[in-house]
Amino acid sequence: MGLLDKLSAWLGVGGARGPVTVLVLGLDNSGKSTLLNALRPEEQRLPSTVPTVAQQQDSFQSGGVSFSAWDVSGAPRHRALWERHYRRAHAVIFVVDSADHLRLVVAREELELMLAHPDMSGRWLPLLVLANKSDAPHALTPAQVAAALGLERIADKPWHICASNAISGAGLSDGVAWLARQVRDTLRSRR
Repeated sequence: MGLLDKLSAWLGVGGARGPVTVLVLGLDNSGKSTLLNALRPEEQRLPSTVPTVAQQQDSFQSGGVSFSAWDVSGAPRHRALWERHYRRAHAVIFVVDSADHLRLVVAREELELMLAHPDMSGRWLPLLVLANKSDAPHALTPAQVAAALGLERIADKPWHICASNAISGAGLSDGVAWLARQVRDTLRSRR
């Protein structure tokens, strides 16, 4: 048993407790599948990704936490599938195309619908917002994306936003490290 495995077992994450379920949500073409590919170990990364049709499961690790990630399509006809996963979620990664200004309104509506759902409302679970495609011309800053999504109004969940680029992996490790810390702190407080 390696040091990380021992630490994970001591903290009660991964290992005996099992992986932490994280939903990876956002509109279609925001970069969800690409970011999950970037979080895989280098030898397991695919040379290219295709948009998710319906849903797919993936996994990654960060900070001694094993995550079981559900990448659920953000296409309009598939967004109803999101709520099937709410009850068993421990965390949410919400991915936004920070260069697609027009669809930020739709992203905000979908985020608000998710947060108001009975299986999500009032539950403490960390919300990581990735302002993806931050390297694109005219991309909004994380602060501008946070304002456009109305994140300051979220009072029942810890949230964090960071700029990211799913193709290069920039910003992903910082965001996912925050998520892992939130999960570890929650599990410790429940002991």
